[in-house]
Amino acid sequence: MRKSYQICTRCVMDTTDPDIKFNEDGVCNHCRNYDLRAAKDIFQGEEGKEKLLKLVQRIKKDGRGKQYDCVIGLSGGVDSSLVAYYVKQLGLRPLAITLDNGWNSETSESNIDNIVKKLGFDLYKYVIDWEEFRDLQVSFFKSGICNLEIPTDHAISAIMVNTATKKGIKYFITGYNLATEGILPDSWGYDSFDLKLIHAIHRKFGKVPLSSFPQLGLLPRLYYVYMQRLREVPLLDYVDYNRSEAELLLKKEIGWRDYGGKHGESIFTRFYQGFIATHKFGYDKRRAHLSSMICSGQMTRIEALEIVMKDPYPSSELLHEDKEYVIKKLGFSEEEFDQLMAAPVKTYREYPNDDALRQTLRMVRSLLLKMKGVFQGH
Repeated sequence: MRKSYQICTRCVMDTTDPDIKFNEDGVCNHCRNYDLRAAKDIFQGEEGKEKLLKLVQRIKKDGRGKQYDCVIGLSGGVDSSLVAYYVKQLGLRPLAITLDNGWNSETSESNIDNIVKKLGFDLYKYVIDWEEFRDLQVSFFKSGICNLEIPTDHAISAIMVNTATKKGIKYFITGYNLATEGILPDSWGYDSFDLKLIHAIHRKFGKVPLSSFPQLGLLPRLYYVYMQRLREVPLLDYVDYNRSEAELLLKKEIGWRDYGGKHGESIFTRFYQGFIATHKFGYDKRRAHLSSMICSGQMTRIEALEIVMKDPYPSSELLHEDKEYVIKKLGFSEEEFDQLMAAPVKTYREYPNDDALRQTLRMVRSLLLKMKGVFQGH
């Protein structure tokens, strides 16, 4: 039986997430989970400075004698740009990595170029084979699953990890942060690291071999993390991160330009989140980002409600322009695109995937950590 509509009394998450749960006060599970994670993983004030200083010292020590001591991803957006700025201030020697998947906006490209010049960083730009990538994106669209960003997210992660390991670098610093991204329902997506799912969908719907698409399977990732001690560093969880203040700082210090909305640096992402997700899959991803900002104290619930009442696109003209551009670039006719939008929604579970194995490995890891704690207690 379908749930009656309900919205959280603390944030703006609602029953467009079919798995959402509310307590007796009407507060959703996402808020409660956010609080638990924030208490454990966000370090602010003097505690954050102290932990970050120790981490930076370790990165510098492990990077002695090497050309770079860390890698950073650079998209031209607020989060990655702020990471680049902080990394420079902390005296680290990063290799900046960016992915050109054919969808970057002019503003994001300008931001990337400006940042590396102003901060004096070397930039490794991976230009993806467009015919391969277009074929993979089309395959995911035809699959009916809601996370159409898996090909991009997987490629970015694979390039970061593979580049770091080839150069003997132990740290890759990301712009992911709990303050603005701590809430995201599982029902709205699926982990981009599942290479088995990517191959399964491409085998069913694709036509162009994936000969150069950046890939990182589950076992190699585990090897890099646990054997080679490769570590992901969410740097923004160690500082007092406020998105509005970050934008002002970046504009002043490095001439950063606003691209309009979270993840608006990619034309495809803007269209996917602003149109495809809302019209085909029935959810507004802004709710997750805004709810994260409510929980982190950067926005009031009233302010967030005012935003979600507005259309995701700033203008109908931009929506029309983006829609026409995306359809043409992916090689669809308008009729084909409309048919795909009307096709049944599916989940990743309807295709071969590594979810069961991943869950088993998580359980084993959790058990080992508990056993370690017991032995250390004795």
